[in-house]
Parts: sequence; C-alpha cells; structure tokens
Amino acid sequence: MDPEFLFDGASSDEEAGVEERAAQSPWEFASYSESVAEEHARRNTTSIDAKITKALQERAVSLPEDGDGEEAEEEPELSDEILFGDELGKQVNHKSRKADGGNSGARAHSFFASHEGASFHANSFLELNLSRPLVRACEALGYQKPTPIQAACIPLALTGRDICGSAMTGSGKTAAFTLPVLERLLFRPKRILAIRVLILTPTRELAAQVHSMIEKLAQFTDIRCCLVVGGLSTKVQEAALRSMPDIVVATPGRIIDHLRNSLSVGLEDLAVVILDEADRLLELGFSAEIQELIRMCPKRRQTMLFSATMTEEVDKLVKLSLNKPVRLEADPSSKRPATLTEEFVRIRRAREINQEAVLLSLCSKTFTQKVIIFSGTKQAAHRLKIIFGLSGMKAAELHGNLTQAQRLDALEQFRKQEVDFLIATDVAARGLDIVGVQTVINFACPRDYKSYLHRVGRTARAGREGYAVTFVTDDDRSLLKAIAKKAGSQLKNRIVAERPVAEWSKLVEQMEDQISIVLQEEREERALRKAEMEATKAENMIMHKEEIFSRPKRTWFATEKEKKALAKAAKASLGKDQNGLNEVMSLQEAEDLKLKEKRRREREKNLPRKKRRKLEAAREMLENEDNDEDQETEGGNKKKTRQSLVDLAYKRAKSVKAMKKMHEAGRNLKKTIKYKNKPVQKDQTRKEEMLELFQNDMSDKKQARIGKKSSNVSGQRKSKSSFKSKSRYKRKK
Repeated sequence: MDPEFLFDGASSDEEAGVEERAAQSPWEFASYSESVAEEHARRNTTSIDAKITKALQERAVSLPEDGDGEEAEEEPELSDEILFGDELGKQVNHKSRKADGGNSGARAHSFFASHEGASFHANSFLELNLSRPLVRACEALGYQKPTPIQAACIPLALTGRDICGSAMTGSGKTAAFTLPVLERLLFRPKRILAIRVLILTPTRELAAQVHSMIEKLAQFTDIRCCLVVGGLSTKVQEAALRSMPDIVVATPGRIIDHLRNSLSVGLEDLAVVILDEADRLLELGFSAEIQELIRMCPKRRQTMLFSATMTEEVDKLVKLSLNKPVRLEADPSSKRPATLTEEFVRIRRAREINQEAVLLSLCSKTFTQKVIIFSGTKQAAHRLKIIFGLSGMKAAELHGNLTQAQRLDALEQFRKQEVDFLIATDVAARGLDIVGVQTVINFACPRDYKSYLHRVGRTARAGREGYAVTFVTDDDRSLLKAIAKKAGSQLKNRIVAERPVAEWSKLVEQMEDQISIVLQEEREERALRKAEMEATKAENMIMHKEEIFSRPKRTWFATEKEKKALAKAAKASLGKDQNGLNEVMSLQEAEDLKLKEKRRREREKNLPRKKRRKLEAAREMLENEDNDEDQETEGGNKKKTRQSLVDLAYKRAKSVKAMKKMHEAGRNLKKTIKYKNKPVQKDQTRKEEMLELFQNDMSDKKQARIGKKSSNVSGQRKSKSSFKSKSRYKRKK
C-alpha cells in the first residue's frame, strides 16, 4: 500500500477526520460486564431512574419558567480578586524549582539520562518505524499526525530505554506507550506463550479505557490483551490469565490477588512494565502494592512511567529500579490548552445553602449538554443525581458506591450522549478521554493543584474548545488562589443571577420529601439484599460445608486493618500538605506495620482451624473496642474523662476475657495496659527491704489468725434443724 494513500482521505478534510474519529471512538465500555438491567434482575432490585420516575408520577415537580436571557445570566467578567496570568505561573514554578536547592537538581541530573537527539516532531507514523498493521490501525482511528509526546517517546521506547514521560492532558500518552509495545510484540517468539507486558492504572475505568485502546490499535495483529480489575468476574479473569495473554492491563490490588491465589499465573517472562498516571500510583495509597509488584517482576525489564503531572521526586523513582531513565516532557505539565476557558463562581457564605440551586441554574440555561460535574463525596454525587432526575435533566452518576456494571454503563451512556450530565467523584478525574466534553464543573473545589489539572483536563482535548467552572466558597478562596498561582491559570468571574437561583432553591426545598423517599427505598432494598445474601450463605455452608472448608484459604496482600492504617496515613499526609501538620505515619512505619501483620499470619498458619477462629474472634472484639474508644474520644479529651466507672470496668472485663481466650488459644500476649501514673521504683536499702519482709510476715500471720478464728466460728455454728423460735413453733401448731 502506498504510504501517501494512507492519509490522503483524512488530511484532505480536517473536519471529516475529526468526525470520523468521533464516530470510531476507541473507548467501548459496554462489552466488559453484564448489562445493568440483567444485574438488577439478578439481584431483584430497581434502578435509581425507576425510583425517580415513580416519585415523579406520585407528585410532579413544576420547573421554573425560562426568563429573559439577560436577566437569567450576565456575561462573564474579569475578577479583581483572582486573576493570574501565564507569566506569573512561570515565575512561581521557577521559584519553586530554585527553592529545591542545587543538591536535588544535581541528584536528578545524575539519575536521569540525557534526552539529546529525541525529536518532538514527526509528520506521520511511518516516520517512527512502525509496522503496517499499526499504521493501518492509526488510520482507522483517525490519527493523522503523531503528537509531540508520541514523536519523542516511540523511537526511544523501541530501543528498550526506561522512560519518564509527561505531557498535558489530551496529548495522546496512551498511544505513546501502546504503539512501541505492540511493535515489539510483533516480533515475539509466538510458540512460547507468556505474559510479556504489564500495564498498571489507579482506577478501573482507566484500565478499561486502556484495554479498549490496545484492542483497537492491535485489531490487525494477533496480539492478545487481558483486563484484570476489581468488580468483574474473578473466574473469567483467572481463565484469561492462564491462557497467557501478551498484555495484561490491571489495577494493582486485583493483579496481586491473582498472583497470590491463582494457579499457573506468574510474571517470570515479563519484559515491559508501564505505570499510567504514575504519580497517583506512587502515592501512599498504592505505594505498597507497587513495591510488591516490582519485587515479583524480573530485574531485567523495561519500565515506563507516564502522567500529566509527573512526580519530580527521585527517591520514589529509585525504588522502581529504573535504569538511567530518559525524562521526556513534551510541554510544561502545568500548561493548560489555549482553547480552555477557566472561570469561577463565587458562593458567598449566605448562599452556601443554595449551592445546588446555583448549579441547577447554570445547567438549565448555560451548560446544557456534555457536562462533567465533580462532587466531593459519593453521597453528594448521589444526591445530585436524584435532584437532576427529579428536575427532568438526564444525568448519570459515577462513584465508588456503584457496582462495576453501573459505573461502566454510566460512562457508556455519557459517551453515546444518552445523558447530558455525568456527576462523578475524582474516580473520573484521571485519564478518561471522552470525546466531545464541553464543560467541567467543579461543584466541590479541588484540594490541590494536581486534582485541579486532571479535572479540567477532561475538556478542551485535542484542540477542541472547553469550559472549566469552579465553585468557590469563602473557605476555599485561599485554596483556589494557591492552585491558580501554581498552575499559572487565568480565572474569570462568572456572575449568576439571583432570580433563577431563588426559584431553583424553592424547588429543591419542595423536592426534599421525594429525595428522602428515594433514599429510604434504597436503604430498604439494601437491607433486603443483605438479608438474602446472609440466608444464601447459610444455606451454602450447610449444604457444602466439607467442600468449603477443604478449599485452600485465600491470602491477601493487605488486611482490613492495614488498609485502614494506610488510608489514615494517606489522609494525614494530605492534611500535612494543606495545614503543615507533623503527626503523620510515614511510609516506612506503614510498611513495618504490614510486615508485622504478615509475620503474625505466618505464625498462626499452622494452628488448628478451631483455635485460629477463636483467635480471630478475640482480635475482632479488641479492635471493635478500640474503635468505640476512638469514636468516644473524637470530640476531645473531655468525653474521655467523663466516662463512667461502670462502663470502664465493663470494658476492662471484656478485654481481660478476650485476652484469656487468646492465651488459651496458644498465643502469649504481652501485657498491653500500661499505667501512666505508676510510681517509679527506687533501689531499696537493706533496712527498707527488711522492714518490708517483716510487714509481709506480720500480714501473713494476721491472715492465718483470722482464718483460724473463722473456721472455729463455722465449727460451732448450729445446724438448720436445731433452732426453732417460739413464734415459729406456735404458728406450726
């Protein structure tokens, strides 16, 4: 095939190429799990949309009437309060680099290899020495010309170099590491089946997106790819891993589960490890899992790291055993696309209660389609979903309280434009490339500049226009100023009219009863489903008891206690970044705690099942008591001092009983109760020692004398039948 023929059709008409790419999007989320309707039928539940429709049928909601456009909303104006340009952002970044000191700069320079000779420009994919099947796949997806990060990364990755790449969001980083991997796999020994490439992502949706992208780029080859994430069938994934696919796209927790508990699954022949959104994977929440996976991988491998906000801390990268990596930065990581318009909406303290009404006013008049709304919590996102549904707006929700089928279905609905709004937490902030997103609304202000960059990066991708609107309360003003200053953003103030906000506020007040009814129905369904699960579990235990107990026990990389400790440490480290706190559990302490728990599990492995169950029950009892004490003392030290003596004695008696059970199970426990006010014992003199011995001797004699007297009294006591009073005798007569 003529190389020029490949791109004649796409290059002749740029708009047709964009439309073709939108029509042949590489992201398909519907094929990874069962449909949501099948899931609801299996679980005997109803969807949230069905509950909202039922609530509307019982009592319809009268929506506000559309007023004049000028009265509804004014044009955005420049704010005198928050206004930062690109030059100021560059100065801030330059100062922060300077403040790091020459020592860290020298370390980074010695750690990274020089990237001289790397070109950030290429006219076509054929110039990058890619094979015909891959060029044909790029043409099918509408990719006409390599982006700067692709032009620089692909030739270096083909040579087997370790790479740390960063570029702004929407610059094609997924194809930058996928294409060289596929090119190398075309020349693999096909008779030897093995897992040769492992791609790790922090979220399930991003893993599904990367897997879909790889399948589209490898559609004209015989390379096989497997998706391993939580929420989907473990048995199906285990069978796929046993067939030895060439590429595995996974989240850290689930792939470690398979490596520990699935037979014939290993990483002995691994050649390439890729970390997508590497800065998130190197944070405290994923650090232990990444270290465990790196330990399982062969030392002779190629490692590539990619992120829009790549970490600059060399210490974290050293732990990944990188071999003179090449640092590729196609453009400043904090640079925003020129087509992105950034605005903020000031929510004054008196209007904070009407924040939902302000959002509804914006979404009903100005931003009406292809909008992603980022909420701070899962509960707030779910509440917004109900409010939007009751208001007649088509919206989908994406957060951690949903099943994996519901999460992927929400993305598929938003991609196909079946819904206009996607209400999500930060689960959707990283890596998701949904074509055509016009607006990103930060309903909850992001807590750091990295979160802000990734959120607003969901729009204005690949040269398209986009808006980013952030709600700013009085408590968030200083935080947003710091984010804008560090990111070098120019923010405009958008003014929302009072009248539509007041109308939507009244409507939200009227909806409260319907919202509570929907939430109550969900709670009842959840309780019923839980009861059915417990009943099914009990039946299975009765019918298949021997089979269940004969199965080998699954081992976990982290217990629930360790997960809570890591989550607490991650939360504390975030608080340290914001408030300068020092009371934070370090990563080394968290890993030491994990190692200690691992040793304990190894010691208990050889115990009989009955004793091990008793031990676990006693330990859970102690943990529950600790949690209760933490909740009681959460409000301050006053609650702790006001605890009644009866409660204190009851808790101590329970703990003593639990420790006694643990002693009987064969484990020697050290005494954990330490009295702070215990007097310090001094060295006794000879006189004091003799005096103490004399007092003890006298007390022993006194106790013996008392015991002898009591025995004499008991010996002289009359029997019951020997004594009868006169009154008793007369009554009986």
